[in-house]
Amino acid sequence: MNISTDEFGKLFTTFEREAFRLETLDDYSGSSNPEMIRAFLAGDPQPAEYNQQWVDDVRAHTEAGKRIYRVHVVSRPLTDYLRFELGWGYVKNQTAGEEFFILDTTDQENPVSGVPDFWMFDESQVASMNYVENGKFLGAELQSDASEWHGIRDVAMRHSVPFSDWWAQHGE
Repeated sequence: MNISTDEFGKLFTTFEREAFRLETLDDYSGSSNPEMIRAFLAGDPQPAEYNQQWVDDVRAHTEAGKRIYRVHVVSRPLTDYLRFELGWGYVKNQTAGEEFFILDTTDQENPVSGVPDFWMFDESQVASMNYVENGKFLGAELQSDASEWHGIRDVAMRHSVPFSDWWAQHGE
């Protein structure tokens, strides 16, 4: 069932224990600020206000004892967008307590191939996410049965490594 933007946003304020995200795309530039991407690619310093609302929200959740974590499926060499997302987004978001894991398919098969991006809240509500080719977010669909998504999360986690470890080896 498709849900409104407001309903989707409410999931981020009402979860009680954990929120998990699977990211599968190489490019979300259609949903991002093009000025920030250009600044990153030009080598400009990251503006202090970049992504600050999300960081503040994550910090509030993690300080309340909630867990926010995600796995991103990537393959090297990284796209310009992924270099931006990981280099500015993940590095900053970690400071608020968000946990990141990388499932690098450069030298292994993708064990979650064909699975769309999704958020899972408290293992009971799953919103799969719809994008067009350039990563422009079209909307979310609430899934009727969250149980099948637990296994997908578990497989992704089993095949991933902590972002900090991966970034130390493959980041810039």
